[in-house]
Amino acid sequence: MADEHAHGTQQPQGKDNLIPGVKHVVAISSGKGGVGKSTVSSNLACALALAGAKVGLLDADLYGPNIPMMMGSTTGPEQKDGKIIPVENYGVKLISMAFLVPEETALVWRGPMVHQYLQAFFRDVLWGDLDYLLIDLPPGTGDVQLSLSQMVPLAGAITVTTPQEVALYDVRKGMAMFQKVNVPLLGIIENMSHFVCGHCGERTEIFSYGGGERAAAKVDVPFLGRIPIDPAIRDGGDTGHPIVVANPASPQAEAFRNIAKKIMGALGGAEKSGVSVDSLLKKIKQPFSTN
Repeated sequence: MADEHAHGTQQPQGKDNLIPGVKHVVAISSGKGGVGKSTVSSNLACALALAGAKVGLLDADLYGPNIPMMMGSTTGPEQKDGKIIPVENYGVKLISMAFLVPEETALVWRGPMVHQYLQAFFRDVLWGDLDYLLIDLPPGTGDVQLSLSQMVPLAGAITVTTPQEVALYDVRKGMAMFQKVNVPLLGIIENMSHFVCGHCGERTEIFSYGGGERAAAKVDVPFLGRIPIDPAIRDGGDTGHPIVVANPASPQAEAFRNIAKKIMGALGGAEKSGVSVDSLLKKIKQPFSTN
């Protein structure tokens, strides 16, 4: 069935091509908040860049944008000829509402306003040529998800969950939404899958075990992998140093890289762009600061 989903990722016809240089647009979603979707999005973007791909990351969580902090980039983008030049860090191009509004400002928008600003993030941003544009979505199945599915051709959607049943219940609803709007399902990632004690090495399934894999089997989509719950991953998000580049030799980083390989295998590889581990590591040898 995985092959069927991979073949189904051809971009649909009939939509305005707002981002002609982007090969694959991938939505990263979650049925509920608090499952680490943005952490997964930022680390996957870095893992794809390390694999040689040209990558963009659009923070579409307009109400709670935190990708800039997780990616160590808080200075807003520049403009050129009326267009927005995305911020770049760790070899990944970024855009987010967090660059455009004061940190303490709460957005209270209805659907049409959401649609307008999301469209601007495609139409008015100079993304250039990209192999993958990852879209970090807000949780649930609201206006952003619907607008996105109508606005650009999606190569597929990935759902992030934790293992417990309450999270998996929301996953199934979210995936059903993507199926209704004919977006291919690339698979499920189980985040916070288990904890390994740094002192004794004992493994503990804090939020149960195997729920993501069971959910993937139930809806007949690929299971992309498990990400452990680990203080180093959390610290990377808080300090703007994703673990994939902060500690590329760690088992946690390897888990993200393995998932990135599966995504590239499903959608097609990328030409090597010359991004190296050394060049990305230079970004984290200095204390966290604005980009």
